[in-house]
Amino acid sequence: MYIVTLLVAPAVRNLEPSLVDALRNAWGGGDAIWLAPDEAAEFAIAQIPGNRWDIWAELQQQGVDLVVQPMEGRRKKMLLADMDSTMIEQECIDELADEAGVGIKVKEITARAMNGELDFEDALRARVGLLKGLPVSTITKVLEERITYMPGGRVLLCTMKADGAHAALVSGGFTDFTSVVAQKLGFDENRANSLIARNDILTGEVGEPILGKQAKIDALSEITRRLGLAERDVIAVGDGANDLGMLGRAGTGVALHAKPAVAAQCDVRINHGDLTALLFLQGYTAAEFVND
Repeated sequence: MYIVTLLVAPAVRNLEPSLVDALRNAWGGGDAIWLAPDEAAEFAIAQIPGNRWDIWAELQQQGVDLVVQPMEGRRKKMLLADMDSTMIEQECIDELADEAGVGIKVKEITARAMNGELDFEDALRARVGLLKGLPVSTITKVLEERITYMPGGRVLLCTMKADGAHAALVSGGFTDFTSVVAQKLGFDENRANSLIARNDILTGEVGEPILGKQAKIDALSEITRRLGLAERDVIAVGDGANDLGMLGRAGTGVALHAKPAVAAQCDVRINHGDLTALLFLQGYTAAEFVND
């Protein structure tokens, strides 16, 4: 059996019952279950419809996300999350670059790397090199003045952890940021790259080995093995090309507001909903959400 989930942005809440019923009838689905009024609904089907992606494309134009996934085992025991443009709304290196006066150049490299056009490790070294001479204190300034959190993140963490899940933040960004974000949102652990500094000034170097695509896959493997979990017990979320490995290996890999080239390689795509969409995908109702 499979489960079909339809959801919209929480700020809009314009999911029409007539739309849900029409699709349910067309696909021969079971009774519709509303996970949140006007925001998220689901129904069961026996097999994946052949026109799945055609309907997905039509619904995208209406601001509706559509996900079809196996029903069995969809509630997960571990969350593995990217940080930049996933748990936070920015790319931390781009924000540092703005402070250093090299924002345009760095953002161009970031965009190409996240779209899979450039080798992630080479691109990271190039971008960090442009930060040479930046005071370490700028990191704190960026955290306080520029970084905002992706809506739904705290609820996602609190709800899954209240249900006994483990949460790991694994980023191609930097530990100076992941340590703060992890503590703020309630992650159990975090992994990222290290910016090298001397006399409180960034040297333009990044610690080796660089945590990139393979390191995220390794984190998935290592953490699940340590916890006695299977990779199918994990829901992973990310937006960039360096996330594809872990998204493909996890039981549920969610491309959240991802670059088109990345989303095209993922079956679970959330473009309109926020991070609470990951709870709806696991069958949680809004009434089950934990806010603290």
